[in-house]
Amino acid sequence: MDMKNASSTYLKHQFLIAMPHMTDPNFTQTLTYVVEHTTNGAMGLVVNRPQELSLADILEQLRPEIDPPISCQNVPIYIGGPVQVDRGFVLHLTGPKFQATIDLEDMSLSTSQDVLFAIADGVGPKQSVITIGYAGWEAGQLEDELASNIWLTCPFDADILFNTASELRLKAAAAKLGVDLSLLTNQAGHA
Repeated sequence: MDMKNASSTYLKHQFLIAMPHMTDPNFTQTLTYVVEHTTNGAMGLVVNRPQELSLADILEQLRPEIDPPISCQNVPIYIGGPVQVDRGFVLHLTGPKFQATIDLEDMSLSTSQDVLFAIADGVGPKQSVITIGYAGWEAGQLEDELASNIWLTCPFDADILFNTASELRLKAAAAKLGVDLSLLTNQAGHA
């Protein structure tokens, strides 16, 4: 079997757009970047849910002896998903390598603390999205959800990730598909 064709059905390095009728509160109105998708399951990072934490808050915990640079107060930390919510995941353009960095085509995912220190010190990736936690799907689960039409898939676009305000990312990804999510609102039960 040609593995190249087999892998093409997988959604690695694509966006998942939550449809308006998504009922799981972890994913309502989310845009998710798919980090890995195989027969064994999938992993993704929600990239449009900033939380009340900044990189400065994280750094105060990780290296309390050094005052975090003021700039870090403006670096949001996103809720990447409900799994491993004590772990950080940094999505960035491929370039610098850290203790734990995996390449995903033109993107990389770094999960070691050194990437956070590098960003703080101005020597890290120029553009990044930092999440805490990730989204995980068991084998076949994402396929089932796609079959139920609770997700739309969209080609990855770095511009949406890095140059679009987080509250506009979902709409921007949908617009790439020519879809207006507000027109798809689930009207059931809103008589």
